[in-house]
Order: sequence, then C-alpha cells, then structure tokens
Amino acid sequence: MQEHIISLTVEDRFGMLARIAGLFSARGYNINSLVVATTEDPSVSRLVLTVSGDQPIIEQIIKQLNKLIGVIKTVDLNEGKYLERELLLVKVDNNTQKRSEILKLVELYRGMVIDVTSKYLMVEAMGESHQIDGLLVALRPYGLKEVVRTGKVAIGRE
Repeated sequence: MQEHIISLTVEDRFGMLARIAGLFSARGYNINSLVVATTEDPSVSRLVLTVSGDQPIIEQIIKQLNKLIGVIKTVDLNEGKYLERELLLVKVDNNTQKRSEILKLVELYRGMVIDVTSKYLMVEAMGESHQIDGLLVALRPYGLKEVVRTGKVAIGRE
C-alpha cells in the first residue's frame, strides 16, 4: 500500500468536513492525516488528506469524493509533482548536561528552540515528513514530553 496525498477544494459550508469523514468511515477507509484551511477565496476551503491504499482503492476514494455535493475539485497529488511540508512542535526534557547535544540536533534538522522552561525545551521544525520523523527519532533518547504534528500540507507544482 502506498501513501497518497489527496487535495480537495470544497465549498466552505456547514457539515462539509463531516460528510467527507463520513464517506471514509462508511467505507472503512482510514485517514492518516487531515489539514483544512481557507483558500484565496474565503468561500472555498482546501482539505489535504493523506491516505494509504492501492491504486484501485485511491481511484475509488476519489470517485466517491467527487460525488459529494460541495466538492469542487479532487486531485491525487501523487500523480504529478508536488511540494509537501509538515510542522512539528515538540517538548524535550531540559537536561542541562545534554542541552548542547540537543541544540546541535535541532540545528542539523533546521529547527529552532522557541521556548525554554526549567522543565523543557520547545522545538519547532518544518520539513518533509521523513525529516520530521528523523528529528523525532534523534530527539527520543533525550526525553520527549509532548509531540504535536500538523500532518502534511501539499501543493501541486504544475
């Protein structure tokens, strides 16, 4: 099974997200990540869904999504070139003896420390999902207190 990024442009109306989630739930499809925001047109929202499945399953999902009232456009971004990013906020134990090691790792992954308390360092990082995964693996030995990820946002390059 391959992970696909599906971009939906939808009318910004009450219940739209519930209808989309209901479609996935009713058919037993799982949503790996979901990001929703308004677009350049305030009456339109963009949903970026990350789902896993074989090509026939993805094609079926797209057909079903296109049948929903309020869906303007559905695109499987995997069919073309696209850019993706994910945002990470993570609290790491503030171990003064290991702080320089933590800061070097954060710098290596092009992140930054955005808050410091006596208990934790809060780190912000942005990149492709595999980069975020790598940073979390690298920071885990230092003690992860809390992890928040946005899920993928993506945009086609064509």
